[in-house]
Amino acid sequence: MDENRLFIGADGDTSVSLRLRMGNRHGLITGATGTGKTVTLQTLIEGFSQAGVPVFATDIKGDLSGLAKAGGLNERIQARVEQLKLTQYQNRPYPVVFWDLFGQIGHPVRTTISEMGPLLLANLLELNSTQEAVLYACFKIADDQGLLLLDFKDLRSMLTWLSDNAKALQREYGNLSSASIAAIQRSLLVLEQEGAEQFFAEPALQLQDLMQVDFSGNGVVSMLDATSLMPRPRLYATFLLWLLSELFEELPEVGDPDRPKLVLFFDEAHLLFKNAPAALVDKIEQVVRLIRSKGVGVYFISQTPSDIPVNIAGQLGNRVQHALRAFTPKDQKAVKSAAQTLRSNPKLDTETVISQLGVGEALVSVLDDKGQPTMVERVLIAPPQSRIGPLTVEERQPLLARSPLASKYNSLVDRESAYELLQKRSEALLAQAAEAEQRVEVKQTSTKSTSSRGPESVVSALAKSAARAIGSQLGRQIVRGLLGSLLGGRR
Repeated sequence: MDENRLFIGADGDTSVSLRLRMGNRHGLITGATGTGKTVTLQTLIEGFSQAGVPVFATDIKGDLSGLAKAGGLNERIQARVEQLKLTQYQNRPYPVVFWDLFGQIGHPVRTTISEMGPLLLANLLELNSTQEAVLYACFKIADDQGLLLLDFKDLRSMLTWLSDNAKALQREYGNLSSASIAAIQRSLLVLEQEGAEQFFAEPALQLQDLMQVDFSGNGVVSMLDATSLMPRPRLYATFLLWLLSELFEELPEVGDPDRPKLVLFFDEAHLLFKNAPAALVDKIEQVVRLIRSKGVGVYFISQTPSDIPVNIAGQLGNRVQHALRAFTPKDQKAVKSAAQTLRSNPKLDTETVISQLGVGEALVSVLDDKGQPTMVERVLIAPPQSRIGPLTVEERQPLLARSPLASKYNSLVDRESAYELLQKRSEALLAQAAEAEQRVEVKQTSTKSTSSRGPESVVSALAKSAARAIGSQLGRQIVRGLLGSLLGGRR
């Protein structure tokens, strides 16, 4: 095998391999359920790993975890190995690190509210344009106030402080509608109920930990368990864009290297784009188009090419098309559309062949040395060398325990940020209020007659009101802006 190519499959004298130097030109794997997409995905991941390329993959169904264990030779695999004349085939495991957005069956994947930014967060919260503008103002004011937004409680505290001080902030930052702030708070509660709160915390994921090579020179496969993300497509899409954006911002320009620096595989890609706002899709398109210059390849896996927005699909040069079934007029239209995305081969009626492919067969077109798509070829996909199928819980646990990243990510860190700083301001204001009340009472005691007592002072009443408010969760975080202005400012 050519060390500069990744073998995909063959049929007789026809052989198709992906050129590693074109691996950062992105790709697409499509086909109906049960036609072999997962096996193709597993074979590609193995090929990149053997070539020393780190891989990040989302495991939607749990099947890809088998990469961490050596496979076994059953009759079908043995027959495929002999048919493809794979003389160097051997069952073997691959270096895998397991991740999980919810920290249940992998190292927790975390980022901070500040790193996520208002654009992605607004999409995740499904905010309208007015609410999004308020969220942008919240980030700006937090920066101006020197308040770090790291987790949910930081953002909630900041939003409540904005609501309490909206009038004082209006001149500099515009109208901060209490209704919009309340809507954002409600959306945060919904997101918290879905478990997304755990995603916003520290220690945040460091990208270099996704770009490791083991002592044997194999690229480490970072496997994100995404089984729990199926009912949360917005969280899945937001995570994708956050990861791509972080890679684009942090990695240096490398042009077209001999092989990618990192390859990303996103399964069930239709979840990423279904009901996604145009602004988000445009942002994904922009990042996908530009990130190849950083040496990063992005591969989407879905049922049909039409699942991917046209402008993004146009960036995906390497294509593997498994079978599609044409049982209905809609299916027939999908088959015709899929055939048109592949460079035609005069030896093949692509549209007809797509419906005739067996399990483990595919139509493949890759980029040649000039970056142009090759004519589509019908091939049998090479079988994986690792296990086909998921690991058991008992098999996964020792791998998690031995992971060199366990000590770095498994323990939560909660450093001083907006929540704690606003709480300190509240406590300082309460102390000022108590001192002011005490001074007023002493003065009143010295001037009043013993037979009568004057009305309670305004400052005293406000201080007592603040003391009652501090007993609630909201009061413990933030003291009302009115009290702060009466007592000489927020500090």
